[in-house]
Amino acid sequence: MRHAKLFLALMVVAAALLAGCSSQQSQVFKTISPDEAYKLIQENANNPDFVIIDIRTPQEYKAGHIPKAINIDYYSPTFKEELNKLDKSKTYLIYCRTGHRTGNTMPIMKELGFQKVYEIRGGITAWASKGYPVVK
Repeated sequence: MRHAKLFLALMVVAAALLAGCSSQQSQVFKTISPDEAYKLIQENANNPDFVIIDIRTPQEYKAGHIPKAINIDYYSPTFKEELNKLDKSKTYLIYCRTGHRTGNTMPIMKELGFQKVYEIRGGITAWASKGYPVVK
């Protein structure tokens, strides 16, 4: 009887550990090209669980941003808190001007428990150089 209880306890612990590992493995954090980003946006045009985030300053955002992008200022003192308010189960596409800020943001989003985050390699500079739409 004691061995059965011990076995059951070990099985519960093993299941909990495996569940923790599998949730980590299901995370997707990937840098993609502007072409891949454009395709991702097109594929998710009507998906309410797909969000585009421009992490540049409000001034940069107003000067031109990807259609339907929301603005969360990387330099804001509440940046991490603003990210943490978002639904972690949604899919996010993030970008900045050239990729430096998104490179710093990816680990933050991973730490906060986001599941799927893509960043545009080269930021909006690379996006615009390919002729993809920018709105003001």
